[in-house]
Order: sequence, then C-alpha cells, then structure tokens
Amino acid sequence: PDTRHASQLSQRAHAAGKTVMLHLPMAPAGGPYAWRPELPQDELRRRLDDALAVVPHASGLNNHMGSQMTDQQQPMAMLMTTLQQRHLFFLDSRTNPRTLAAATAQRAGLASLSRDIFLDDDPSPAAVARQFAAALALARKQGSVVIIGHPHRSTLELLERELPLLGEQGIAWIDIGQMIATRGNRAMAAHGRGGIYR
Repeated sequence: PDTRHASQLSQRAHAAGKTVMLHLPMAPAGGPYAWRPELPQDELRRRLDDALAVVPHASGLNNHMGSQMTDQQQPMAMLMTTLQQRHLFFLDSRTNPRTLAAATAQRAGLASLSRDIFLDDDPSPAAVARQFAAALALARKQGSVVIIGHPHRSTLELLERELPLLGEQGIAWIDIGQMIATRGNRAMAAHGRGGIYR
C-alpha cells in the first residue's frame, strides 16, 4: 500500500480481471501501514483500513515481511476475524517458522493458504530456476504448490518462459481462488499434520 502506484495498479489489475491482493507490511517492515507488535489493536485496525483504501478491489491479503508479527496470537486472531467479516482471504507468506497466521485463519474458518516455495530469496537466474524446479516437484508430490515471487527481472523472465510450458507437463497454473478451493483450508504436510496447521 505504501508504493507510489498502488491504487493505479490495483485498478488496472481489477479491470483486467486479475485477483488483487493487499501486501500488508508487518514488522520488521516499517511505514504508515505496517503492523507492529507494540501497536494497540485500534491502530492495527486503522492501518488495515487505510491500506485497503489505498488498494481498492483487494480480495485478500498476505504479509509483507512479518517475521516479528505473524507469531503474535492476539493480533493474528483480530486480523483473521476482521478478514472473515470482510469476506477477504489470507495467504501466509510464512516468513517466520513459528507463524501462527495460517493456524489462526484455519481456526477462524477463514479462506486461506500458506506459501510452500519462495522463488527468489536469491534472485539470481540459476537460483530462481532451481526454486521453480523444486516447486514443480512439490506440486507433483503433494498435488499442488503455492509459490511466491517478486518482480525481479530474473523471476519475470523465468515465468514468461516457463508458464506456457506447464500444460504439456501436465501442470495447471491456477489463480489463488481456485487454489483455496483445491486445498480446502487444509495444511500441507510441511505445515501441519492431518490437514491441521501446527
């Protein structure tokens, strides 16, 4: 929400029929929209409201950073309740191995997902290619994979090259709404046991 063209890009994406997500900054991220552990709940709510106003047409959100926030039970419970009331989904970027976000969303019955693979923690072309190959292998193993990437040149070039080839490999590229329906709010083995997030 704190990028220069957030509202304009959100409008354009919506007009093009794309799913719009709010990438909500969370500690250690800073800025006027960032959720931080020291903030009272009223301020967290205000920041969420302001961020959603800047990113119109958002169908859901995920956390930007958040390693110091997604392990905080009370703010995560408030977030998931608020998203449930607004009919928005949540995607846990899993920036903290102790994240409570997905488990809290699941307990609230909120439509949600958890990231399986980051494509570009290392944005070098070779590393992005390795992560993409790992994502395809995981999709074959568990039936689906949720990947997150950033608009690095290496990531965009790989996706432009590889996405058109997925069909001939027997893999369907689906949008986040379809993935939420496919997974039915169940945790994958890496994130929980028996479909329940730990």
